[in-house]
Amino acid sequence: MGMNGNFWKNKKVLVTGYEGFLGSNLTRELIRLKADVSGLDILTRRKDTVLSAELDKVKIYKGSVEDFNLVSRIIGENKIEMVFHLAATSLVGEALIDPLKAFSTNICGTWNILEAARKSKPVKAVIIASSDKAYGSQSKLPYREDSPLSGAHPYDASKSCADILASTYYHTYGLPVSVTRCGNIYGPGDLNFSRLVPDALRCISRGKRLIIRSDGKFTRDYIYVDDIVSAYLLLASKMKDPAIRGQAFNFSDESPLSVLALLKELYRYAGIRNPDYKIMNQAKYEIKHQYLSAAKARKMLKWRPRYDLEEGLMRTIKWYKDYFAKKY
Repeated sequence: MGMNGNFWKNKKVLVTGYEGFLGSNLTRELIRLKADVSGLDILTRRKDTVLSAELDKVKIYKGSVEDFNLVSRIIGENKIEMVFHLAATSLVGEALIDPLKAFSTNICGTWNILEAARKSKPVKAVIIASSDKAYGSQSKLPYREDSPLSGAHPYDASKSCADILASTYYHTYGLPVSVTRCGNIYGPGDLNFSRLVPDALRCISRGKRLIIRSDGKFTRDYIYVDDIVSAYLLLASKMKDPAIRGQAFNFSDESPLSVLALLKELYRYAGIRNPDYKIMNQAKYEIKHQYLSAAKARKMLKWRPRYDLEEGLMRTIKWYKDYFAKKY
């Protein structure tokens, strides 16, 4: 991914949530770049992830980021230099039903990571995964990094809080921390079938009708997972620069789409002539229009996405086709 030569070789890296969709893709790339990876997750050795063939190359810890002693021990024992903190309750709906769990994982989990990193000399970079949801609902679009953080519902608020904690640790302790805020990530290995792209492809594979919760007009950023992986690696590799530390970065391909517009492309690339879907118009506490400006990342990090929607969707469709062929 155009990383300058050997930056990651033998780097001691911790990925929390390494088994998740983004985590597994990031961890696989770190392994390819010959990093020395430790992974923390509550579910370990999952089958069928993009990482499952290479789990023997990860030093695996089973447990939660809510466990401060465990987090401290992993960072200390392995002399961790770089932390990618991705572990979170990642579903808006789950957070709505069980806010305490979302707060405990997303907020307490974040302060545990920050505090353990602060107490460990070798740590040179901590990347905290936030979300476009941290901005809450705002009339001014696209969101820029200095838009206020005003999440009004449990998931969104948990991300707003995690952002503020990261900023606190930078301003108070000089911790080399940066925050990422991304749009909707899609691509190989997302086994979360309540999300639009995996759900649509599963419905296609089973000949079932796709149910759309919203009115289909909600607009979001959609970005291919490899572009986000390269964004994280690039950001971490530049944390030596004082101008980068303590900053938040939006990552987006800056071409927002409605649910129906995205589906239209997906069905087209999947070769489906008569798509079968039903619009329920029942989304609760969902923000109508959300999309990000990535001008800051382009300028300060020299980052740009490499995959357009067509190439991203084609690769994604192919991966799921193979996945479902193995499954059934």
